[in-house]
This record gives sequence, structure tokens and C-alpha cells, in this order.
Amino acid sequence: MLLKWLMAFCYSSLAVKKKQNYTSVHEAVKAGDVEQLASMIKSGAGINKVDLVHKFTPLHCAAHSGSLECLHWLLWHGADITQVTVRGWTAAHLAAIRGQDACMQALLLNGANLEAQDDRGCTPSHLAAAHGQSYTLQTILRSGVNANISDRNDWKPVHYAAFHGRLGCLQLLVRWGACIDDVDNNGNLPAHLAAMEGHLHCFKFLVSKMTNVRCTLKARNDHGETPRDLAERFYKDNILQYIDGVEKQGEHPETQEVLAFPAHGAAFKGDLITLRRLVKSGTININERDDTGSTLMHKAAGQGHIHCLQWLIEMGADCDITNEAGETPKDVAKRFAQLAAVELLTQRTGDSNSDDEELDANNIKFFERHGVEGSTDSKEDLTLDKAERRNARIRAYRKIQELQQLLEIAYSNYRQLGGITEEERKMKKEEREIEKAVKELEAQLEYERVRREKLESQLDDYRAEIGHLRKSLEKTHIPPALPPVSAMKRCLASQCMGQR
Repeated sequence: MLLKWLMAFCYSSLAVKKKQNYTSVHEAVKAGDVEQLASMIKSGAGINKVDLVHKFTPLHCAAHSGSLECLHWLLWHGADITQVTVRGWTAAHLAAIRGQDACMQALLLNGANLEAQDDRGCTPSHLAAAHGQSYTLQTILRSGVNANISDRNDWKPVHYAAFHGRLGCLQLLVRWGACIDDVDNNGNLPAHLAAMEGHLHCFKFLVSKMTNVRCTLKARNDHGETPRDLAERFYKDNILQYIDGVEKQGEHPETQEVLAFPAHGAAFKGDLITLRRLVKSGTININERDDTGSTLMHKAAGQGHIHCLQWLIEMGADCDITNEAGETPKDVAKRFAQLAAVELLTQRTGDSNSDDEELDANNIKFFERHGVEGSTDSKEDLTLDKAERRNARIRAYRKIQELQQLLEIAYSNYRQLGGITEEERKMKKEEREIEKAVKELEAQLEYERVRREKLESQLDDYRAEIGHLRKSLEKTHIPPALPPVSAMKRCLASQCMGQR
């Protein structure tokens, strides 16, 4: 009896949660409740209403909290993508700060300006670099944004990454062509800023990428200060020790240490202490990639370091992220026969064999979590449980079906009204090009046929002439000349007769 009462209580609690009413649209968005959002907007709530605390619109809240479904709904229903907060931040700025990559992609597809500047002249790329959001920074750079864009103090994204000690973002920016020898309005190189803040890994990396190490260490800003001077003024002993070592040994820093990806090296070796220190300090993002696209999860999985994997999973690392070869961490663990790692990752991601199943909207199991890189499943910002996330996917897929039906009807109406679609226009253009190519080939074929007939006619003439010459040769009957040997014999015989 008690068990039944508990079950009824739990069911009623879930029902209450489902029917929860929020005091504002912003609360519904933060909770990821798209149904309540739609209901409140239809009841008269403003889609671009600004809250009193942070001056956020619902779209700002969605980008900040990673509420992707709500963000899509707001964009579909005309939310202002250009509206800014008190500090001049657009929704793209907030997505960059929080590392909401899926939201950033959605904003980008809906025409967000990723070079929009806030009150300090910062773009989303500046803020992503400052907060160590390398995954989102890569999305921004892939959209074609200038990696060397400046704010009002002539700080580039590399300056922000160096100042805040974001090694992963620094590496990413350098790979995308960022200039590390550009100075700000005070003459500071990124190396000056890294030295001033004591970010040793970033300082080593910057020095190693400069063409002349000694010139970099002796470079002076507008106040005449070198990186050493700044390190001394702000008591950064780690930087001073490193500079002393370089100046004494006279060696390039790359010969002393592998500088590029220290956290990946720690994950590969199973050094959880170093790994934890680098991640928690913000030097490395939890989903940082190396030159092959591998993350910390890939490195730890390949070597079977279960303790590192467990910690990375607890910290929210993406288990479905793929490297350049298209492998997830579980795929790498399988390749290296790390069975314990495979089992651990399978518990987290489930069996991905269902990816090959045919999509069926009536099959609820298909909408369980799949291995999709960049999805919001790895985000812990929202309060959605497993069932709510599955229902969100079902709603999104039904929206796809609805829009496809509407699109087919619209195409049909357009054609009946005498219109031609872009796809049909391209098809007709391709057909004309094919017809033109066919005609050219037919003309070339006709030319070759005439040429062949002409050659055959010439060949017949040559054959007739050869036959005529043979007949003429037979009629002449010219006797063959005697062999030279017979002539010599006759000469010798006559000589012998004369001697007698």
C-alpha cells in the first residue's frame, strides 16, 4: 500500500513539474520549456521583452543558458537577433562567453553578425578567446570572421587569449592565421601580456612561435618594458625562471619541452593531477582539440586511463566528439582494445548501432540520445531530464515533417502559377549544357566520319595505283643481273686460258 502511495506521489510530482507556470518568459526559456514559452507569447507576452535584472531579451536568455529549442522557436517567430544588452552584447556575444556552440551555430545560420562589437569593441571571437571557449571560437573562425580583428584598445583575440591564459584558444588562433607579433595601443605583444599575468604555458608557446627568441624576450612596449620587466614588476617568478633558462642555455624553447598540447600529453600519460590543474585553471578547455582533432577524451581512452576518463566525464567532456578520422573516444578505445574504457564509454553514450536504423517518427527509442557532435546533450545548464530531451527531439522532427509538407504545397502552388524554382532553373541550365555538349560531340563525330571516308577513298586510289605498277613491271621482262661470284669465276677462267 505504501509503495502504491509513493508511486502515486512521484507521478503527481512529475505532473506538477510538467504543468509548472513561470512568472516570465525568461524563466521558461532558462528552463528550456518551449511549450510554456509558446503559450506565454501567444497570450500576449513580448517576444523581445527585456527583463529588469540583466536587461536580457528571451533570445539573450536562450543563448546564455544553451536552451537551443527555445532559441530556435524565438528565431522562427521573429525575435530581434540584433538587440543588445546594457554592455552592448548580442545573443552571439553571450553564446561565445558561455561556450554554447549549438546556439552559436543556430544564430549564425539565422544571419547573426559575428563581427558585431560591444561597448568595448569586443566581438564574439574576443569573448570566446577570453573565456577559453575554443570549441565555439572554432565555429566563429570557420564562418570567415577575421582572426585579427581589433577592439578599441587594439587588442586582437590573441591578446585576450594570452592575457587570460587560454592556451587552447591561442593555439587555435595561430592555426587560423592570427598574428602574434601585433601590438596593442600600448605596444604590448601577446607575449608581454602572458608574462605580466604569469601564464607560463602561453608564454612558452608564444616565444616558441616567434622567429627570433631573443628579440622577443628583448621586445619593449611603449613604456620601455620587456616581458622580463613586466614579470618582475608583477612578481611572476615562473616566467623569470623560464627566461633565465633560455638566456643561459641559448636554446630554442621547443627543444626543452613539448609545448603545444600539455594537457593532451597529461591525458595520454594518465597524469590526472596535471590534467586537473590545466583544465580547472582554464588554460585548456575540457573539449580542447590537438592538430589531429583529438580531445583529452581520445587520448585517455586510447591508453585506457579509466581514472582520467571518469574525471573528464564528471567535468562534462563531450563523449561523442570526433577527431579528424571521424572517431569518437569509444572508437579509439576499441581500436586499441581498451575494454574497460569501451565499457565505461558505452555506459555513458549507449550503443550507437541504432544510427543505421531507418528513421521512424513512431519509434520512440530512436529519439534517445545519439552520438551527435556539438549537440546540447553534454550541457548541464538546463534542467531537462532524459524524457524531456527525447520529447524535444520528437517535436523538432515533427516540425521537420510539417515544414516539408508545407514546402511541397508551396512548390506545387508556385508551379501552378507559372513559377520556376531555383532547383528547376538549375536543372534546365544543366539540360541545356548537356544538349550543347551532345551537339558538339555529334558535330565532332560527323567530322570524323567524313574524314574517315576521305582516307578510305585515298586508300582505294593507292591500292589501284599499286596494282597498275605491278602489271607494268610484269610486262617489261628485264633479265636479272649475274651474281658477282659467277662473273669472277669467268674472269679467272679466261685468265687461266691466256696463260696457257
